[in-house]
Amino acid sequence: MLDVLIAAHDHPTAAQVLDRVREHQPGIGAATVYRTLSLLVEAGQARVLSLGEGASARYDANVSRHDHVLCVDCGAAMDVAAPLPARALADMASRTGYDLIEYDVQFRGRCPSCNKAHRKQSKTNEKRNRSV
Repeated sequence: MLDVLIAAHDHPTAAQVLDRVREHQPGIGAATVYRTLSLLVEAGQARVLSLGEGASARYDANVSRHDHVLCVDCGAAMDVAAPLPARALADMASRTGYDLIEYDVQFRGRCPSCNKAHRKQSKTNEKRNRSV
């Protein structure tokens, strides 16, 4: 299962991991996949990306410090590097009183595919509104 996560660059959901694992092990059960994903996260071999309320959690085998760009329409997630300067982290710790251990930044927007569809839909709506 870890091999499936390592090979994936699309931050798959648990259901997607299940489908991909079943390509190699057709008889594997969903509970086994969900339990194993949980154990991989607990062991620090994978991370869970929480993309907001109502969105399916996604899994990432890249456990090094990195950030993400998330599509608000289709849920696609992409790794990016957006490190904060050490001074910003020190300032945040000072202002909050927290002993900061780690951080990650999530940028939200529309992926190129969804953005194209959104622009097309907006143009269609504009034409429709002008003809009314």
